Amino acid sequence: MTRPTACALALAIATGLAGGAIQAHAADKKPAMSTAATQSNPLFADSPLSLKYPQFDRIKDSDFAPAFDRGMAEQLKEVNAIANNRQPATFENTIVALEKSGQILNRSLSVFFNLTGADTNDTREKLQSDYAAKFSAHGDAISLNPKLFARIKSLHDRRNDLGLDAEGVRLVERYYTDFVRSGANLSEAQKARVKAINAELATLGTKFSQNVLAEVNASAVVVDTKEELAGLSDEQVSAAAEAAKARKLEGKYVIALLNTTGQPALAQLENRALRERLYKASIARGSRGNEFDNTAIVSQVLKLRAERAKIMGYPNHAAYVLEDETARNPDAVNAMLGKLAPAAVANAKREAADMQAVIDAEQKAKGQPSFKLEPWDWAFYAEKVRQARYNFDESQLKPYFEMKNVLENGVFFAANKLYGLTFKQRTDLPVYHPDVLVYDVFDADGKQLSIFLADMYARSSKRGGAWMNEYVSQSKLTGNLPVVANHLNIPKPPAGQPTLMTWDEVTTTFHEFGHALHGMFSNVTYPRFSGTNVPRDFVEYPSQVNEMWADWPEVLANYAKHYQTGAPMPKELLDKVLAASKFNQGFATTEYLGAAMLDQSFHQLPADSIPAAKDVIAFEEAALKANGTDFYAVPPRYRTAYFSHIMGGYSAGYYAYIWSEVLDAESVEWFKENGGLSRKNGDWFRAKLLSRGGSEDAITTFKEFRGRDPQIEPLLKRRGLTAE
Repeated sequence: MTRPTACALALAIATGLAGGAIQAHAADKKPAMSTAATQSNPLFADSPLSLKYPQFDRIKDSDFAPAFDRGMAEQLKEVNAIANNRQPATFENTIVALEKSGQILNRSLSVFFNLTGADTNDTREKLQSDYAAKFSAHGDAISLNPKLFARIKSLHDRRNDLGLDAEGVRLVERYYTDFVRSGANLSEAQKARVKAINAELATLGTKFSQNVLAEVNASAVVVDTKEELAGLSDEQVSAAAEAAKARKLEGKYVIALLNTTGQPALAQLENRALRERLYKASIARGSRGNEFDNTAIVSQVLKLRAERAKIMGYPNHAAYVLEDETARNPDAVNAMLGKLAPAAVANAKREAADMQAVIDAEQKAKGQPSFKLEPWDWAFYAEKVRQARYNFDESQLKPYFEMKNVLENGVFFAANKLYGLTFKQRTDLPVYHPDVLVYDVFDADGKQLSIFLADMYARSSKRGGAWMNEYVSQSKLTGNLPVVANHLNIPKPPAGQPTLMTWDEVTTTFHEFGHALHGMFSNVTYPRFSGTNVPRDFVEYPSQVNEMWADWPEVLANYAKHYQTGAPMPKELLDKVLAASKFNQGFATTEYLGAAMLDQSFHQLPADSIPAAKDVIAFEEAALKANGTDFYAVPPRYRTAYFSHIMGGYSAGYYAYIWSEVLDAESVEWFKENGGLSRKNGDWFRAKLLSRGGSEDAITTFKEFRGRDPQIEPLLKRRGLTAE
């Protein structure tokens, strides 16, 4: 997953950071600051470090509020000067001037929001809450400025007569679309209501995300005895003991939760009662009536989004969102998800039958009555079926996947073979947490291309999941080269122990680096189009393509080596891994589709049909049934009350992962047809797609790369959904 970033103005208009009620706040008046204060705040000027890399060792939490206030004040001053310019609107004095505005705010927001995701604390969370509505108001003050919009519209009306290149014309079109979608054509009364809605949504979204993180930590399962943890490795038991010790629970064990419904330990724990407790702790999050209950927030967010869509002239929030994606409308999304769901659920039911047979046989051998497969049993018995069918389990793989070796001799090795990139670790640049690794990235010609940060470990101050972000975005206009980061949530082993990864964590590392490449290879003029600033249902595509190199023979042979002996992974074990690639795909596809179709079900509701807080969970259950994804043994990957994607940047957009995978599967076929891992293929993919950012229509760039329209058959084949 990635969070697209852009200049502060584009963040405000395009990604929903801003949009709210105009109100008095610190940015309305430029605060008086002493020269000493100005010099002491490192966010007030570009960092003097390589490629403007953030000065993490100098940036203090107390620096953010003054930087936000000054940044908003200066940008409003810049924007007002553009809007009130007595000279006729030109591309340079309006559009380019907007692209250059808000440098302090852009720099401050980039560092702040990346830190609140990767290493938050009470101070940062309070700042996030305090400033949510202020940022919203700031964005609306820009995007709903009638004089500014008039200048943009005048340029849009004659965009093809301005002598601009294709990227310049697209930039004018994009600004016009962004402003219209923000409400620039609304009446004053409508604008006022949209501002109020945006402000409330910003506050609610912040509260939702903070509740999710707080309850992930609060809901960790405490285990009294080591015997209950049978099935976990010694390293996992030690980690659980360390987690308990950190909570001052000496002698006990703590199983931390991840943000997904399924929890990794469910595949290993032999104690069925503990599996049930862990599963139920996971699915109850956000809806148990405690201080972290999110159902009221969900209901209100849905109501506000639907109301805003209606004001904008759309039947529902999904229609509003999807118009600006490659999908274009809800019917296209519904058709694609609806085509996949029956086959996925049918496969999941066949998988469940295989597991029930194992349960029945085991219980009979013990002379005990059988029991019905439940959701907390799935991962455990799926692993048994996998072992029986392919004669291996995940524990056999992990010794060959030491984390840094996977990164440097796997991910980086593939990037070298495909694109000619080389990497050199740096220890002289400051980091926000001791676990973060930093690398210089050099292009094939030896020139520096980027700086890359790898933040691999889970911690209580870090949100769940995996993602990429940019601290500095590439732009020829600003002269900036990219500083990008990847974040994962791999459990950190006890001191002195190696970090051994699961296969899923390995492929996730390759996936996130695909996002990083999208940012590194950006070769655009304007910040608005840099890197991953593409439609949400396209942004996952390049990263999914990069996953293919995880098991590419030449790449795998370079990194899949035993952490103690250096011995390569046996070919027969690799063959089993590859043969098992379609195993459990009914489950994986069904749990994903359950969440994706829930997202659409909620966001395709009109404003007068949104469920009240007390009815959110009941609506969820009814929607799963209506969508045909209500197979009892496979819950959705995210339940609504902790579904952070749809409360954030992926509202009505969680379908994007599988929509992008259609393009990904097509691209994997192209690479295989053309010889696989080669500089020729990598350079073509880079030139035709990765370097373009949002400067061209997304599907057009895919067609230029692939040579045809996307087809769904390769995806169905990959996921094993073509068989009867």
